[in-house]
This record gives sequence, C-alpha cells and structure tokens, in this order.
Amino acid sequence: MTTPAMLQLGLFLAVLIALAWPLGAYMTRIMQGENVGPVRFFAPLERGFYRLAGIKQDEEMGWRGYTVALILFNVLGVFAVYALQRLQGALPFNPQAMAAVSPDSSFNTAISFVANTNWQGYGGETTMSYLTQMLGLTVQNFLSAATGAAVVIALIRGFVRHNSSKIGNFWVDITRLTLYILLPLAVAFALVFTQQGVIQNLSAYKDVHTLEATKYQQPKVDAKGNPVTGKDGKPVMEDKSTQTQTLPMGPVASQEAIKMLGTNGGGFFNANSAHPFENPTPFANFLQDIAIFLIPAALCFLFGRMVGDRRQGWAILAAMTIMFATAYAVEVSAEQAGVPQYNALHIDQKASGLQAGGNMEGKEARFGIIDTSLFVTVTTSASCGAVNAMHDSLTPIGGLVPMFLMQLGEVVFGGVGSGLYGMLIFAILAVFIAGLMVGRTPEYLGKKIETYEMKMTAITILVTPTLVLALTAIAVSMAAGKAGIANPGAHGFSEILYAFTSAANNNGSAFAGLSANTPFYNIATGIAMFFGRFFMIVPILAIAGSLAAKKRLAVTSGTLPTHGPLFVTLLIGTVLLVGALNYVPALALGPVVEHLQMLAAR
Repeated sequence: MTTPAMLQLGLFLAVLIALAWPLGAYMTRIMQGENVGPVRFFAPLERGFYRLAGIKQDEEMGWRGYTVALILFNVLGVFAVYALQRLQGALPFNPQAMAAVSPDSSFNTAISFVANTNWQGYGGETTMSYLTQMLGLTVQNFLSAATGAAVVIALIRGFVRHNSSKIGNFWVDITRLTLYILLPLAVAFALVFTQQGVIQNLSAYKDVHTLEATKYQQPKVDAKGNPVTGKDGKPVMEDKSTQTQTLPMGPVASQEAIKMLGTNGGGFFNANSAHPFENPTPFANFLQDIAIFLIPAALCFLFGRMVGDRRQGWAILAAMTIMFATAYAVEVSAEQAGVPQYNALHIDQKASGLQAGGNMEGKEARFGIIDTSLFVTVTTSASCGAVNAMHDSLTPIGGLVPMFLMQLGEVVFGGVGSGLYGMLIFAILAVFIAGLMVGRTPEYLGKKIETYEMKMTAITILVTPTLVLALTAIAVSMAAGKAGIANPGAHGFSEILYAFTSAANNNGSAFAGLSANTPFYNIATGIAMFFGRFFMIVPILAIAGSLAAKKRLAVTSGTLPTHGPLFVTLLIGTVLLVGALNYVPALALGPVVEHLQMLAAR
C-alpha cells in the first residue's frame, strides 16, 4: 500500500471517529428516552402520532410482539412500494411519463428497498418516476435503516436488562430513530451535497446541445417502422449522428443523503455514485464514504454506553476497524498493481514492469484508484452497495475483497444496526468457543450463553451462506441462470456468486456483467433478500428476549474479559474462520481461479 493510500485511510478513520463519538452519545440519550436536542421541539408531534396510530407509548413488548410488529410493518412496506411502481404511469410527479414497472422487477425492487438491500436491476433515470423515487424508495431508505437500528437496540436491551420479559416498543423505537436521528442527519448531508453540485429539483429532463456531434448506429427500419434485416437475418444498421444530449433531472440530493446514511445504496441514476449528478466532487465522494460508516460506528459507542462499559464498544469497533483496514490494504494494492497482460504490451509501464497507473478500467478518472478502492471497501464492509466504479472491472483479487467482506455477514461496520447485531452474534459465538476451551459456561456481558442462545446463533450465522450457495448452485445449473452471464468461465461464475452474496447479505452492489433484470434473477434475488434479512432478525430478537429474562452474573476471576486485545483477536478469528469455512470452496472456483489465469497471462 502506497503512502497516499495510507494517508487517505488515516484521514478517513480520524474524521469518522471524531464524528461518530458525539453522535453515539446523542443516539444513546435519544434511545434511552431523554428529552434532548430536537426531542423538545418534536415531542408534541411524536405524541400526536402515537395517539393517531393508537400506540401506547409506555407499553413495551416481549420479543414475539416486537417481531410480529416489525414483520407486519415491513411486509406492508413491500406491498406499498410494489403498488407505487405498478401504478406510477397514472400517478403525478412523472414528467417523463414513465410507464408501469414490470411485475417481476416491481417485486424485486419492493423487497430490495424494504430489506435495506437496494439491489437494482433497472436504470433509475429510465424506469422510476419522481413520485416512486421519493414516496417509495426514499421513504424505505429511512424505514429500512430504522428497522435495523431498532433490532440492535432491542438486542442491547437484552444484555442490559435482567429478569425482564420486555425488550422495548417497536413503534416507539422506529419513530424516534427516524424522527430524531436519521431525518436531521439526512437534511444536513443533503444540504452539503447540494452545495457540492448534487442536483435537487422536480424539473423535466433537459435537452442540451453538445459541442461535438456524437456518432452512433441503430437498426434500420422501413416506412412502416419494421426492422430491416439482411440476407444473414441480422438487423441492418445505419449510421446516425446527433448534437443533442438529454440530461436527467430529479430530487437527487435528498435521496443521496439517506442512501448513504442508511447504508441503503440504491442510486437515483443507473451509474449510482459514479454519476456526476450524484457524486460531483472529490469532497462529496469522501463525505459519502464517511456517511456510510457514520451511524454503524456511532452504534458501537452507543453499545458501550448502554451496557455501562464503554470499553465493550471500543472492542467491537477495534475488531471492525482492523478487518476494514486490512481489506482496504489488499484492495488498493491489487488495483495499483494492475494487470500483467498490459505489461507484455509495454503500455504505461513503470521501471518495475508494472502498470504505472494501475488498473483504471471501470473507474472514474476524477477519483482514481485510491479513492475508488476506499469506496469499494467501505460500501461492501457496510451493507450499503453504492458504487463509484464498475466492480466487474476490478482485478480478480480486487473483486474478491468486496465479495468476501459481504460473505463475512456484513459485520465489518455493516449496515445501520445490522452490522452491530451481526457482530454481537459473532461475539456470542466467540465466548462460547472460549468457554469450550477452558471448560466454563460461556458468559457475555454478565449473561450466560446457553443452549437456546447457541441454537439461535447457529440459525443466524447459517441463513445467508445457505441462501448464497444454494441459489448460486441453482443459477449455474439452469439455462435461465446461465443466460445472464456476459463473461464465460471463472469470471461468469464470480458474477453469479457476487449477485447472490450481495442479495442475501443485503448489500446491493453487483458485478454488473450479469444481466439480472430477468424474471429468474428478479425472483431468485428477491427471495434471497427477503429471507437474508428477516430470517436473521427473528432469531436475533429471540436471543434478545432470552437474555433479557436472565439474571445478571457477577464478574469473577474466571470471567473472560471481553474488552481487551485477547477478545478482539478471538472475535476477528471467529468471523474470519466462519467466513472461510463457508465460502472458500466457492471463491476458489471464481476469483481465485481467475487470478491464477491472469498471472498465467491467459
């Protein structure tokens, strides 16, 4: 890793910690019900909402009631977003007269945004009306992020409480998270993004004249509009030129802010954060990196404060940071090393024989390799999925890094709430392994980890690998699955493996060489996204309920400290071991084989 890359990493982490520390303190006070900040101003609105909805603010729920409320709320969200897409042609705020979205794409997108995945098989500027973008997709960006945060708050209460059957009130949690945390942050970031050049309007698309004519080819048609074919049966192409370009407009900055802060990732435009209207400057790019990690990092500090031992939060944050920094070092080194095939052609070589500019394929020249590599690592460490480059064009090792980060369960910072609750599940597994090694009943934060917790932990950890590997196997064995592959061999397999890894782990980024907007992939990835999200949440809430009902144990000389370097090392080892056992065989068939082929210059 070069010195500029190291400086970039250091600056990023320094700014992140400086912002996340006070945010974590503020979030703790909000979720503990204190009357601070905007609460004083919005409290009457909050109470009015509860009365209107028939919610009893002071009545808490057991884990089953919390789970039912969460599932019903999100299922209703799926129906609402699906209906908006199917009806958008007849609804307002549609200046380009976008037609209804197809049933299978609507199904996929509705689940995608409700599950905080934001997988997109469509081009936003050519598919979605402004109303669908705002009322459907942007609203779910808030609510899906709040749902993940509510789950981790409930789990933390399980550690904090004792002899209790309650873990909180889902309706109160999601309201406070949205109203007092996500919404103010999104407004602040949207204003800065707008100042940087991210567009925000409701105008129709603009036709502008270009300085030079653009030449292109299109199929020739006869006087009746029917395509003309040649003797070989293929369409006859004719040369065309134009000096007009259509520029898409829309309320982008408002969606961009919560897209990043909520670790959602769904772009207003098909090019996502590589589009200059979404990500116009290097500063905006850096700010988007910060926004992705800001709330997940702040939740680590919230965790330490709520359990009464801030060292616990620092330990979790340290484990995440070490894995992230290591992944970034591998990513940027792989991309800076370039592709050996270019060396044989003596193109742009350094004295060492390697590419002087590194692998710039699929990257924005205005960001370069260092900024792009940081974005790639950040967006796949968190379950964000926003992209500022084409991941399909990464080197084999450069593509393996984001894929493996997702396969770890999106726990390296991870999504809003989902990253921390995933890491806490690994912490439970780590103390269980440690207990087996020393012959003691495992404990974590004063709670015994017993058979029930371990069963739920096993279910949580095995859900996503089962979905990823099973659906990948189905896709590569069916004609409908193989039809979407644009590249043969190992890279084509990597495209499918990446797609289901991204879907089941609720990331949303893609190796875009895979044509995934088909009924097969829309349905298959929709299933992966739904079950990958909610089949993890249910056992986690069950663990929260079980822990809350337990009594708190006193710390003794035999208690494993869970705040020092030993535990951080054990936690990292557990995460990496589980990831390796689940996915190394599949990775060997994809990016590892492709890397060996690249080295052999094939």
